[in-house]
Amino acid sequence: MNVIHTAIPDVKIIEPRVFTDARGYFFESYSKKEFDEKVRPVDFVQDNESCSSKGVLRGLHFQRPPFTQSKLVRCVQGAVLDVAVDIRKGSPTYGQHVAVELTESNHLQLFVPRGFAHGFCVLSDIAVFQYKCDNFYHPEADGGISILDTALGIDWRIDTAGAILSEKDTRHPMLADFDSPFDIKADLYK
Repeated sequence: MNVIHTAIPDVKIIEPRVFTDARGYFFESYSKKEFDEKVRPVDFVQDNESCSSKGVLRGLHFQRPPFTQSKLVRCVQGAVLDVAVDIRKGSPTYGQHVAVELTESNHLQLFVPRGFAHGFCVLSDIAVFQYKCDNFYHPEADGGISILDTALGIDWRIDTAGAILSEKDTRHPMLADFDSPFDIKADLYK
């Protein structure tokens, strides 16, 4: 696997080695040994999958301490614009984001570390999205910032006025009104 560094050092794009022939393709989507060596040691404990239609915006979600989560995300059908926003107090990249198009054909993955809000926009008619988490989901620790916050400067590549959001996602605060539970000085990876 190839690790592509982004403008925010802790967020990584993972590019697998894809082997193709007349039968189709094969690639190793995850190797703990290689991931731990090239990105950081992470013990993923839960896999999730969602299916969404074009124009769906999901996010920007995170889990509050002590239930924080790192995620390794990928799109296995269709295409999404995937985004990680730094919400660590004191971080030199606080409020900045990394956006990458994940598709069934490019096989890219995005590593979203703890201390980041995560969301995505569906660009294709249908998208099947999978992600690994290094902590179990705890509903009481659910948090988010508004996916429609224009101050974040995210180009979602769709008309967000017509975007499809969950009721929960319409209630998240803007970043300017948000008191982050994360601190850059804290060891988020315990």
